[in-house]
Amino acid sequence: MMTVAVVAALAALALITQIGVVAIERAHPAQGERIEVAGASLHVVELGSRDAAGPPVVMIHGASSNLEAMRQPLGEMLAENHRVILIDRPGHGWSPRAREQDSTPAIQGQMIDAALEKMAIKRAIFVVHSWSGALGVRMALDYPSRVAGLVMLAPVAYPWPGGVGWYNKLVSTPVIGPLLAATITLPLGCLLAAPGARGVFLPQTMPENYVGHTATLLLLRPREFLANARDLVTLKEAVRQQAPRYGEIRAPTVVITGDKDKTVSTDIHSRPFSKTVPGAKLIVLEGVGHMVQNAAPALVVSEIDAMIAEIAHKTAATSARRQND
Repeated sequence: MMTVAVVAALAALALITQIGVVAIERAHPAQGERIEVAGASLHVVELGSRDAAGPPVVMIHGASSNLEAMRQPLGEMLAENHRVILIDRPGHGWSPRAREQDSTPAIQGQMIDAALEKMAIKRAIFVVHSWSGALGVRMALDYPSRVAGLVMLAPVAYPWPGGVGWYNKLVSTPVIGPLLAATITLPLGCLLAAPGARGVFLPQTMPENYVGHTATLLLLRPREFLANARDLVTLKEAVRQQAPRYGEIRAPTVVITGDKDKTVSTDIHSRPFSKTVPGAKLIVLEGVGHMVQNAAPALVVSEIDAMIAEIAHKTAATSARRQND
């Protein structure tokens, strides 16, 4: 009798989840175009003018989110003067990936590089947040000709003590993980999404209706929740493997972080990274938490503008020397 009751409860939760997925996807439809690459279909949204001066700005979100987290307000501010490209990472938002195990910065970087090649974008400024800090530096290492500059916001760069939350490990477990994702994740997640987001913003206040404006609930769809968990549980080993190469980075690099970040430690990640990368600039914002792009968007825009201006200056100087030779 107990078994029958459990099966019935799981079936009901699975039905609720499927209905919820339909409702969430209707509320937050894809806004851009899809670019097919090996292993994924990447959802890309473009803002600003394609004729804007300087290299385009490619913005890549962190874990448990999608491109909307980079659009508001930072992407829209940048679009006033730059061509801005927002990308849903493989497995997130409206970018399904073929294999759940394609979770590392190296593999996702390869997919994003291929998409940019299809878009005829040869060089770009990469603005990366949190999890994607590891992705940005991996692209600077593997595709240096693609990365004109690197702006890292509260980035993950090194291994850290501890893990990534018991639920991520549990959801990454075969059989059990997919079962949980298909039944209880969405109903429970709808209750916990706003409190969880508020915690990431601390000590800043979360913007009003942030969860709705950034389509955060897309994360609760089973396929995305599984992909996100896999990204998180494999990240520590991924940064352990790539960290010894950071001294090879030659792209202009700015790291912006907050001294009150409880999600990604500034002392573990941003400080040692900025000391390792030649010429890297570190900005530590007093009293700021993890969501740097929301807490200080004008500062981030200013640093990107300064980087683009410096790149233009060096390019012009190099061209002048060649003409005089």
